[in-house]
Amino acid sequence: WYPEGAGAETVRVLAEVLPTLLPAGLERRAELRTLGVARLPLTDAVDRLAGLEKEPDWWRRLYDSLAGVDPDRLSGLPVPLADGRTTLGPRQVLLPAPDSAAVADPEVLARLGLKVAHPDAAHPILEKLGALPATPRAVLTTPQVRAAVAASLDADGGAWDEDTPDADELADTVLALVRDAGLEPGDEPWLGALALPDEDGELAPAGELVFPGGPFARIMREDELPCVEQELADKWGEQPLAACGVLVDFALVRATDVVLDPDELEPRESDFPEPDDPGLLDAVDVWSEDVLDRFPDSPVPPVATEIVAVRDLDLVDDEQWPAALALLARPPLRDALTQPVRILLPDGTHEVVRPYTAWWLRGHPVLGGRRPAGLRAAGSDPLLRGLYDEADATGFDDEQVLRALGVRTSVAALLAEPGGAAELLDRLADPDRPVTSGQLHALYGALAELDPEQVTLPDEVRAVLDGRVTVVDAADAVVCDSPDLLPFTSGVPLLPVRPALAAELAELFQVRRLSESVTGGVDSAGAEHDVPEPVRALLGPRTPETYVEHEELVVDGTELDWRLTPDGVLHAATLEGVAAGLAWAAGQWPRRFEVAALLEDPSRTEELARDRWFD
Repeated sequence: WYPEGAGAETVRVLAEVLPTLLPAGLERRAELRTLGVARLPLTDAVDRLAGLEKEPDWWRRLYDSLAGVDPDRLSGLPVPLADGRTTLGPRQVLLPAPDSAAVADPEVLARLGLKVAHPDAAHPILEKLGALPATPRAVLTTPQVRAAVAASLDADGGAWDEDTPDADELADTVLALVRDAGLEPGDEPWLGALALPDEDGELAPAGELVFPGGPFARIMREDELPCVEQELADKWGEQPLAACGVLVDFALVRATDVVLDPDELEPRESDFPEPDDPGLLDAVDVWSEDVLDRFPDSPVPPVATEIVAVRDLDLVDDEQWPAALALLARPPLRDALTQPVRILLPDGTHEVVRPYTAWWLRGHPVLGGRRPAGLRAAGSDPLLRGLYDEADATGFDDEQVLRALGVRTSVAALLAEPGGAAELLDRLADPDRPVTSGQLHALYGALAELDPEQVTLPDEVRAVLDGRVTVVDAADAVVCDSPDLLPFTSGVPLLPVRPALAAELAELFQVRRLSESVTGGVDSAGAEHDVPEPVRALLGPRTPETYVEHEELVVDGTELDWRLTPDGVLHAATLEGVAAGLAWAAGQWPRRFEVAALLEDPSRTEELARDRWFD
């Protein structure tokens, strides 16, 4: 034959196995046609190589000579395999990288139905013809390996022939590939179906086993899940086993566009735990119902745009929650605890809700045997003292984590949380929770700065009644907004707050202010006096120029020390009353004792002025 379509080097190599092949370059000679020498197209020459057994380096020389040839003419090109066989066609052949170690035992891979080219025959042309680079992950994700893993728990190992690797061989092969591929947990979820021996030597899916001595094993209740065989754990370590689904630490569920229909949030039927299956979360249907309760009923359920949640919380031993919470407070688990979930409502708007993990932890006794919601961190905001029982939050210095758990750290953080104001008011209305008047003053100051639209009017409030802090009907309470009227407050429940916020607090609770309750005028007569210049210098431009001194100051039949009338006139019957009234009128209430000192002894002007250097 004379070759057609083959280069000189190709012909030289082929001539070693096709001795009747003429040298290249003679195909145009008329003598060959006269003699009846047959043509042999390159495609036919390649087909004649089927079944040929040659050394891998011979095949590599052939591949070298075929560079630049149309790939369609080489589809049947034989490829020598690492296990000694030869296969027809490079497609689906795994091509080891030059000078690299074998990704796995070629014999085992062959028994799995995989074809791995012999390293000495590996050539770039094979990849162009459909061969695949035999990286660990490429081998691992072949249909043959996936099928073997899926069938690894079957009684016959899912064998299509009796030579299929047994469970131990398959496990070692897969774990080696996982290790070499550097996989992380969740990269290939189907690996959770891989049969591995447990602590009793029984085969179980990797996704249902725990790494012995690992973080999760130390916090898990005894006998909840079996551990993987210790010998296997020692041999392979955490990384490959964790990537196969063995629980080393808590596992995360990440799911997008989750329809919040409690009836549909069931675990999927699968041979392995799927990392995007929200049905794996304990009581996720109850969480969904709680979320739905926040929104109006609708025939179309809301959708959680993304859920990141920790599963298997229900497997934690009650005595191990301190260690478990320490794990949850670290990234990446921490985000599942602290990041709110965005909810898409049927009308196209979005709301945010508490994440599943925080919701679950708040409802279970995870802090010293108590539920964290409703506890106060030790050393936290003293304004919360008495309203919340103290919890031992040792090791949790991250306020965001504490807030996510429901542990109260500060009034500001409490009021910033949805429903926080209602919670605070409920606790203030609980007579069994002690509150001081100073504490109440500060708490009402914080509440007064809220938007009234975000606060539900309480039926009962904590107030100061004749010097006692007690719970009263909200309708009976009065905001104390003017100190000169305190003599009128006998038997009146007062809501203490900074004067600048008195109107806001009255609006928030829809109650009266004290200044609106006392409307009578001054019944007694007095003499007008100028305010001394040192006092005016001390109190500033808002200081009244004069005041009216009374022997006895009577308003609505009640004797007072001082009274600042709505028209801005100060009436006073005592030196202390003058000082208090001037300080109040000038907006300098804390200076009232200094004013009294000046009024009593004007010679102290320089002394007191010098002392103000240190204000």
